[in-house]
Amino acid sequence: MTATNQASVSPSSDEYLATLKKAQRLEWLSIGSVVLIVTMVGLTAGQSQAMRAAWIEDALAAVPPIVFLIATRIARRKPVDAYPYGFYRSYGIAHLISGFTLFTLGLMLLYNSASSLLKAEKPPIGLTVLFGYPVWSGWLMIAAMVLSVIPPFFLGRAKMKLARTLHDKVLYFDADMNKADWKTGLGTVIGVLGIGLGFWWMDAAVAGFIALSVVKDGYVNVKGAVTDLMDARVTTFDDKVPELLDRLEQLVAQTPWVVESESRVRDQGHKFHRETFVVPVDGITPSLSELTALHDDIQHLDWKLDDVVVTPVPQLPQHLD
Repeated sequence: MTATNQASVSPSSDEYLATLKKAQRLEWLSIGSVVLIVTMVGLTAGQSQAMRAAWIEDALAAVPPIVFLIATRIARRKPVDAYPYGFYRSYGIAHLISGFTLFTLGLMLLYNSASSLLKAEKPPIGLTVLFGYPVWSGWLMIAAMVLSVIPPFFLGRAKMKLARTLHDKVLYFDADMNKADWKTGLGTVIGVLGIGLGFWWMDAAVAGFIALSVVKDGYVNVKGAVTDLMDARVTTFDDKVPELLDRLEQLVAQTPWVVESESRVRDQGHKFHRETFVVPVDGITPSLSELTALHDDIQHLDWKLDDVVVTPVPQLPQHLD
């Protein structure tokens, strides 16, 4: 006999939905801030490699929020015959798209900055007229970059908290990218100041540093997304076993008629699909009510457990034992 239920009965579902709505609002704010920052930085970038790299990275910051919002719409769809597990894997696909986009464009930025260093290209930063007075354009660049670090600093911190609650790797990736954005902004200020002091190479060097950061973030997230889509062991953002899984094992182990158990858990984005195999005590055949009671206890443990299956077996499957 197998106890299973597709409907989520978790008492924390309301909390999940409230947190998800907060995350969606933050992502819309992020898209709006990206539009303003990209416009401001684009108008002041000039010939600086560091400013151009920062502009591209700022533009890329719109990718995770967009794919997150699309994924949340798709994930709400109910399971159908063609997709019996539902559409939660849309978060994994969004994670892969974000990471691959960053990795590819990061390589392009790295190539451009390396070429500038090898060719010893010296970016000219001249004067511009502001309110009737001549002003070094570098000051406008610096002002634009200082202003550009403010939104990602606060948005990233807010998203990080929600990402941990939702177990959302796209949102976590976005928060981590926001953190990189404001650090990049400060680094770009150093590059522009370097040009003003006569150190032309600092501009391309900072651009290369930004590019390496983008490549690293892209690679790490592509690897993580592919791993999740391949149904690897469920882990948190820092590659640790989720505390929820330990609680589940303790719950099943405390069941009187269970002598041995093991589970496999599939990460489907915000939710987990869990198959629990239990070996009953010798001479005991669990009833449907006992299986249902264990199933419900597991399902009520956390809202992330949206799909739970409990299966009694004479011995554990070899690959799980």
